[in-house]
Amino acid sequence: MLNFLPGPLLGLIAFLLLLANILFWVPLLLAFAVLRLILPFEAVRLAVDPILLAIAEAWIAGNSAWMRLTQRMDWDVQGVAGLDPRDWYLVNSNHQSWTDIFVLQHIFNRRIPLLKFFIKDQLKWVPIMGLAWWALDFPFMRRHSEEYLKLHPEMRGKDQEATRRACEKFALIPTSVMNFLEGTRFTAAKHAKQRSPYRHLLKPKTGGIALALNAMGDKFRAILDVTIVYPEGAPGFVDFLCGRMRRVMVRVQRLPVPEHLMQGDYATDPEVREAFGVWVKQLWRDKDAQIAALLG
Repeated sequence: MLNFLPGPLLGLIAFLLLLANILFWVPLLLAFAVLRLILPFEAVRLAVDPILLAIAEAWIAGNSAWMRLTQRMDWDVQGVAGLDPRDWYLVNSNHQSWTDIFVLQHIFNRRIPLLKFFIKDQLKWVPIMGLAWWALDFPFMRRHSEEYLKLHPEMRGKDQEATRRACEKFALIPTSVMNFLEGTRFTAAKHAKQRSPYRHLLKPKTGGIALALNAMGDKFRAILDVTIVYPEGAPGFVDFLCGRMRRVMVRVQRLPVPEHLMQGDYATDPEVREAFGVWVKQLWRDKDAQIAALLG
């Protein structure tokens, strides 16, 4: 354990280990992804995708290793026993920090299939990582404001189509579809601007989770509703690297897939959209109460 070192030095070491882990595994990912691109047949995908996922899981295990080496962190995690890495899950979580992704990958790695995140389209240009996300079939999404869609109505429905295409790939081999319902990281400023009715959460967005359920709801074993709480406050990424995150609380609740919501067409049926809204709002009220209880 290196957590006795001064924070800036610890942060530098953690960053270098993070970078070395990326540079080791990403070229391997790209080699197999290019093979899949050259031979775009389902049989090739079925053979190559498990190799790509195994590489990604080893990459995440490497992250967990440097985290254990550099961080002195109390992990208070409940609800991850009995999960199956050979099944499909729809995973939902609140979102406060980039650190959330490391937390989620750490607690779920090899317990469930690799988490596949919906990523903002502009992030595909991030050096190295954009290529890695492409290799792993992470869907890139363009989220347009309602004002933009009024000026460009031809763009309406593009994200839904991208979600459907992604879910078609996810249905081939066991996958965990990851969705942050808030769509962005929680901050006090965003909370105030939204006038969110929740004390600890932003308003949820139903589109992503609804389309995933419509596209492959019959595949999902369960919905994993994740609540992440940082009792000392959500850390920034630099704070995390420098060992200033001392405790994280994670609660995972397995929920049944709402069969009554799987059959309708969210994109075109107002009644289905309303039903999804009612379901998600109740989910969010329960999560907000859980966060309040964990914070005491």
